[in-house]
Amino acid sequence: QWQLVESGGGLVQAGGSLTLSCAVSGRTWTRYVMGWFRQYPEKQREFVGYIIWPDNITEYAESVKGRFTFSREKSKTSPSLQMDSLKPEDTAVYYCAANPEPYGGAWEWTSRYSYWGQGTQVTVSS
Repeated sequence: QWQLVESGGGLVQAGGSLTLSCAVSGRTWTRYVMGWFRQYPEKQREFVGYIIWPDNITEYAESVKGRFTFSREKSKTSPSLQMDSLKPEDTAVYYCAANPEPYGGAWEWTSRYSYWGQGTQVTVSS
């Protein structure tokens, strides 16, 4: 079983940056897909981006393209999500998700992921 724990959320002013991390523990997989989703109050989770590791294949939602980027820090065991030029509409709870069998595509769908973190709040003030 994998366990995912998000960190890095917080309060930031519009135009600022945050880096979200997703710590993965449990079984070790050498190839997997990690996705990020966000959820507004009383709304369904929406796709933010995914990365297929270690191939570095990425995809982003149009709303974040050019502002959010996956990166890999040496001190981290999994990719982080760098969020720049944040806007008030980025305010949401952000969830990371993973699947150790990154085959078949459609990684924009929540149903494709086997494991989920508990979420981290991101608040962007105007």
